[in-house]
Amino acid sequence: MEQDPLIDRFKKGDAVAFEQLHTNYSTAICGVVHSILRNRERAEELTQDVFVKIWNYRDQYDAGKGRFFTWILNIARNAAIDELRSKSHKEQQLNLHSSFFVDMAEEAEAQDFGVDINRVKELIRDLGKKCHQIIDLLYFKGLTQKETSEFLDVPLGTVKTRNRNCISRLRKNLPN
Repeated sequence: MEQDPLIDRFKKGDAVAFEQLHTNYSTAICGVVHSILRNRERAEELTQDVFVKIWNYRDQYDAGKGRFFTWILNIARNAAIDELRSKSHKEQQLNLHSSFFVDMAEEAEAQDFGVDINRVKELIRDLGKKCHQIIDLLYFKGLTQKETSEFLDVPLGTVKTRNRNCISRLRKNLPN
């Protein structure tokens, strides 16, 4: 698989290439992190942490295993889920007023993170109910595969297979 010259430069430690990649992807990554954390300020902080991490681990990116954006997205998603599971985040959540939860869906849709949220939702909906459910639980609600298995009352292997198949189908539908 041929790799983007910008990514090649980034992997070699080119700070200008890194800045360009940050410009290209930071808004979308922040949007994904925010959709998990529901805290704009913390999402922005964590997005910066994600970019520091990809800089430090740039040599681990392998174009043969997937797209660059997917690699960053997985790092961001994992960081956001780790944050959700952290003790400090849980303590902070105990102190939130119920108004935080009112109209959360409309607020998320109203914010502009440079991602066509409606298009992403449409692509996921087009995959069918089972895929929509798996993707929602694993990627947007931050459940582990085991937690998803328990929630849906299906074997762990079924969750893993559905996840792999659904993501594969979603990738085929995504524009390059």
